[in-house]
Amino acid sequence: MAKISYVDLLRHGETENSNRFNGSTDNPLTAYGWTQMGTSVAETSIPWHHIITSPLIRCAGFAQSIAERHAIPMTQDERFKEIHFGDWEGRSSKELMQTDAIALSRFWRNPIENPPPRGEHLLDFKTRVLSAWTTINTQFTDQNILLVTHSGVIRTLLCHIKQYPIERLMEFEVEHGAIKRIQISNHKNIRQATLVL
Repeated sequence: MAKISYVDLLRHGETENSNRFNGSTDNPLTAYGWTQMGTSVAETSIPWHHIITSPLIRCAGFAQSIAERHAIPMTQDERFKEIHFGDWEGRSSKELMQTDAIALSRFWRNPIENPPPRGEHLLDFKTRVLSAWTTINTQFTDQNILLVTHSGVIRTLLCHIKQYPIERLMEFEVEHGAIKRIQISNHKNIRQATLVL
């Protein structure tokens, strides 16, 4: 019989200076952002054995509070940080349309061929995220995990699980504070991941 475990992918809530390219920029959550995440967690019935979080404060602060409240071990993993947007960090699409419209339009059309200036390449981002995902699947076998991270990370994982090319990552809607649940089935050492929520 297959053993079933779950990985809940929790996106951070609303942050200060939202609606900007805040990849590596370490903006804290707003009060509403804390509420968004708290509401999602309160609606979750599966007990977590371990919490893994991006080290950025918009994820790690909330993860730490849940870990302490429920006495759950927690690990920070740099590989689950959001993609770095280079020269576009902290800037809005509206601002960039005034100063860098051609580059931004090319990025939206084909992010692999047109990364942000001095930004992290999407394929490099995918590689580090999937490296961290492999760690979860080898070190936390048959455990329920809460992964507190970012929309880009979650979309990358969903592309991987659904076997979509990474260029399709924006097809997944991942709202602030939302949880996406991955079911892991382990049968005779063969692990299969399925999106169930």
